[in-house]
Amino acid sequence: MRKRLYRVLVALIGALMVLMVGSTVAAQATETPPPDATAIQVTLQDEANKDAQGNPKPIEGVTLVVTKDGDKVGEGVTDAKGVAIIEVEELGKHVVSLDEKSLPSGTVLDENTKNEATVQVRFQGPNNRAIFPIGVTAGEQSSFGKDLAQNLRAGIVFALVLCLAALGFSLIFGTTGLSNFAHGELLTFGALMAWTFDQLFKTGGLATVSVILAGIIAVVLGGVGGYVQDKVLWGPLRRRGTGLIAMMIVSIGLSIFLRYLYQYFYSSSTRSVSQYSGQQREEHWYYLGLAFADREAITVLISIVTITVVCLWLAKSRMGKAMRAVSDNPALAASSGLRVDGVITNAWVIGAALTALSGVLYALTLQVNVFMGMRILLVIFAAVTLGGLGTIWGSLVGSLVIGLVYELGPLFGVPTSIKEVGPLLIMIVILLVRPQGILGRKERLG
Repeated sequence: MRKRLYRVLVALIGALMVLMVGSTVAAQATETPPPDATAIQVTLQDEANKDAQGNPKPIEGVTLVVTKDGDKVGEGVTDAKGVAIIEVEELGKHVVSLDEKSLPSGTVLDENTKNEATVQVRFQGPNNRAIFPIGVTAGEQSSFGKDLAQNLRAGIVFALVLCLAALGFSLIFGTTGLSNFAHGELLTFGALMAWTFDQLFKTGGLATVSVILAGIIAVVLGGVGGYVQDKVLWGPLRRRGTGLIAMMIVSIGLSIFLRYLYQYFYSSSTRSVSQYSGQQREEHWYYLGLAFADREAITVLISIVTITVVCLWLAKSRMGKAMRAVSDNPALAASSGLRVDGVITNAWVIGAALTALSGVLYALTLQVNVFMGMRILLVIFAAVTLGGLGTIWGSLVGSLVIGLVYELGPLFGVPTSIKEVGPLLIMIVILLVRPQGILGRKERLG
């Protein structure tokens, strides 16, 4: 059995190395910096020139120069989306200068804005941002109440998206006991499939509903992916008696394998779906004093309906009761006549579909990137652990707490670039007081 497990690990590592080489060659063939490179992302938008939806138009073809301590370290030109990603060699304070001569005719800098901006590069990846306000005057100072409302709105939306992913993780963990480190890649898969089919439908007669159709297909494919994973990988490992720690290590390898596989086919660039991207929060949905853009209102509605239906199904249906029985005592459930393998496969299908739906809705809120699942994985773990591992209601409560803390943290001094720290600290504090989580059950060890 160990020899077979070693063969599986060696095969995964070998395939991963092949894809890493392929992705490296692909990255060298493009001007876009690799995703793990230290880079500055600069966005240029003409606030004085907006489209029918009120979105500022991007400014293309503007030259930007990055210097550090007076020495030039990088240069870039904005693309059709008004974005330039400029790779730098090291962390620290950098100055991004804009060549005003390269601005389109009729476009000028705001009189209160200099042609350079200071960026403190703290982390690797294109997450160090600089924004030049073009064609606008100095805006009014934002109040704490307005910032609180905006962050609370963002926290509610993010928490509901997180609930779907955490619910999928809890279903799988509850029936198998597996801490699946490839769970973030299930979320990424849903987002990538939604973007792929949206690109296919947006130019034909289905353009008006392209995102809806793409989202439905992505969720179905997510469920199919969960079924394939269980039948091809996890089911055979279970039947061979592979331990949970060994399976967890396999999931780490699978996560890396899938991440580089996505990068091989989709590259590391960031993409947007054709609808519901970059909308302004003007004349949209208002509830409890919070202004929701169309895409946010749709995300909230779909999330609440889905979570309600799944929870009722788990509580009332025969399969839901079977999943709870397997979660409580697999051996007793098997001796009672339940097909444990079939129940676990259903849990994988439903859990993967829920996580894919989370990825679709997350793609509406943000943009699609092959690393989006990896970046949110620790937050999903924090939500599930905080609520109580393997408990459905616990994952929902934990997600709400973590989602709100995640978005409200920057309002109270947490840097936006490390706002994941807040939820993780909250999780640590609560687990010190209640180790089983908010709604988890105490278990005796030994």
